[in-house]
Amino acid sequence: WLTEAVNLGLQTDPNWRIDDVLVDPAEVRKWNINSLPADDLSVENGIMVTRGRRWPLMIDPQGQANRWVRNMGKERSIVITKLSDTIYLRKLEAAIRNGTALLIENVEEVLDPAIEPVLTKAIFKRGAQKFLRLGTEDIPYHDDFGFFITTKMANPHYLPEVCIKVTIINFTVT
Repeated sequence: WLTEAVNLGLQTDPNWRIDDVLVDPAEVRKWNINSLPADDLSVENGIMVTRGRRWPLMIDPQGQANRWVRNMGKERSIVITKLSDTIYLRKLEAAIRNGTALLIENVEEVLDPAIEPVLTKAIFKRGAQKFLRLGTEDIPYHDDFGFFITTKMANPHYLPEVCIKVTIINFTVT
């Protein structure tokens, strides 16, 4: 794209980096302290995780994204669960209600349909309060709620129905 920009007579900077524009260096340093590698790809992935409009689903066979999210979530009392946990929906409900972060780790290629309202951020207002319908119950939605999903699969094939609901971020180290 740089060649095309020069051909069009647009002013360019060969040293331009996206992280210089979208994130504060102090925040990147905090990510690095919390075990996110300092390479450009990891920092760009970190930007997508923290700035994206959709919840992140991180492809993470080496576990570096999982470790980073866990470390970053310590100050927010992150709750860690798996889809195989029999009470994961109760943990999800509590996180939504209390405004804490929730990490669902080691997901496979098919996600539980019960979390679809969370993935699509199907939030509605009743009076001045926000709610999210989880199953048959309307749960008060706290704006500080954070949701993260990781998979250890190196090359997952998610259906388009999943891809449009989350931001898929590849943390695979090559």
